[in-house]
Amino acid sequence: MFFNIPTLLTWARIVAIPLIVGVFYLDLSEPMRNLAATVLFVVVALTDWADGFLARRMKLTSSFGAFLDPVADKFLVCAALLVLVHLNRVHALVALVIIGREIAISALREWMAQIGASRSVAVHVLGKLKTVVQLIAIPFLLFDGVLLGWVDTRLWGTVLLYIAAVLTVWSMVYYLQKALPEIRAKAR
Repeated sequence: MFFNIPTLLTWARIVAIPLIVGVFYLDLSEPMRNLAATVLFVVVALTDWADGFLARRMKLTSSFGAFLDPVADKFLVCAALLVLVHLNRVHALVALVIIGREIAISALREWMAQIGASRSVAVHVLGKLKTVVQLIAIPFLLFDGVLLGWVDTRLWGTVLLYIAAVLTVWSMVYYLQKALPEIRAKAR
């Protein structure tokens, strides 16, 4: 269904992206911009869990929702990474690896669906773990300060984002290996 509570939460995630980016253009101190962007990102990221939970709980799962949810996730992560590259908090190569993987796997899934083999590239635990690590790393990097008096969020965010980049490549290799037999079969 196009408009139900879970799908509206997913749409809200997409609509909120300009707000997160826009925070950095407000006439606020840098710590306030960082805090506002971090809080917005965390709230918006939590809708990813909430929309899935509600869709299952209310029996409102749909093929449109299943399509839109990962698109919203990818938009959110890519927008945040671009902001972080602009702020010199993330190396452009790390962002390129993560964003490039998202584009490549999305294209692979689209092609596999066209040839009737979408099950071979279904979401795997590696992809989910990669997303979770990204959704923890990004708020740390957006905050860019010391949390609770001792947690250096830039350091931890950077470490976690490098872990996410490794998981990104690992999950891409996994999906490509799963798709390879289908690709070979269709190439003949």
